[in-house]
Amino acid sequence: MHLKLIYSKKELYFLKSVFLSKVEHGGASQLCYAKHCKDVLDFSASLNPYPPDISWIPDMKLLLEYPDDSYYNLKKAIANTFGCPPEAVCVGNGSIEVIRTYFYATIEKNDFVRIDPHTFGEYSLSVQLAGGRCTVLDDVDSRVRIICNPNNPTGSILSSSELIEIARSLEESGKLLFIDEAFIDLADERQSMINKGISNVFVSRSLTKSFAVPGLRIGFGVGNPELIEKMEVIRPPWSVNAFAEDFAIKALENLDLLEKSCELIKKEKIWLYEQFERIGINYVPSAANYILLNIGADASLFSKKMLDKNIFVRDCTSFGLPRSIRVAVRTREENLILVEALEKCFQ
Repeated sequence: MHLKLIYSKKELYFLKSVFLSKVEHGGASQLCYAKHCKDVLDFSASLNPYPPDISWIPDMKLLLEYPDDSYYNLKKAIANTFGCPPEAVCVGNGSIEVIRTYFYATIEKNDFVRIDPHTFGEYSLSVQLAGGRCTVLDDVDSRVRIICNPNNPTGSILSSSELIEIARSLEESGKLLFIDEAFIDLADERQSMINKGISNVFVSRSLTKSFAVPGLRIGFGVGNPELIEKMEVIRPPWSVNAFAEDFAIKALENLDLLEKSCELIKKEKIWLYEQFERIGINYVPSAANYILLNIGADASLFSKKMLDKNIFVRDCTSFGLPRSIRVAVRTREENLILVEALEKCFQ
């Protein structure tokens, strides 16, 4: 006997959505079946090359109980750090879950969301999964505007005063502003839009990059408490595991140590700019811990040439930049290896 399935229009739309393509990300883990897996130096994932030593040791007792699904202690720690009430804070299994949850909570089917190119691909996918449509046009009546600050992959950054002006303009017309600050800890924290008193602004953050712990998925968001309450209902229970929560609380206590990381990253960026200019590679000056390079050739082929030299870079074709790559800023010893490989592949 065959079971006949009957779906509503809404269910059919969802089934269609789940067959959307996954977004490409950096990280050498995707090379796990390649010959380069063991020896590759990963410049595709933009992690802090100088993470603070916060002396965190996992407490194995945390495995014996479920996490507190309200995440009261973590939200309180975030609130105390950023000067906002705990009810304005949500958490997620990395910033990706925060992004997904936000759009399920804020848009309805066929709502437009403005996404300026070229930027992180997860925004577009999250909007489509939630039933929305994406646009790059300013004159389209969009429910939400997305700004990645600093932007990925360009590293460009808007000042908080510029963002406040944009937010106020959107607020007047009843629209929302989503700001992704995943890399702002390693750029310029002064430009953060957290706790600016503008009700239509939601800020997504991550501790993964700044503390170089990609294996611990730690994301959080700050926004209007009414929106946060809705997002917390949509979020799956216990989405942040006990180790991630424990590490996050410890990391927040040591957030000021990232100032030293920023100083060292800035020093390395200046050195890398000098090397790129010497080789003749065009680059985009970056506020973040990564740099966009226009290599003037097919980025996919160039990335393969770099991989043959055991250097994994981020092919930016998926960002709509088929002649560009993104490289992380790493330690001087590692950056020397990158520059040597670039020189050989750029000839």
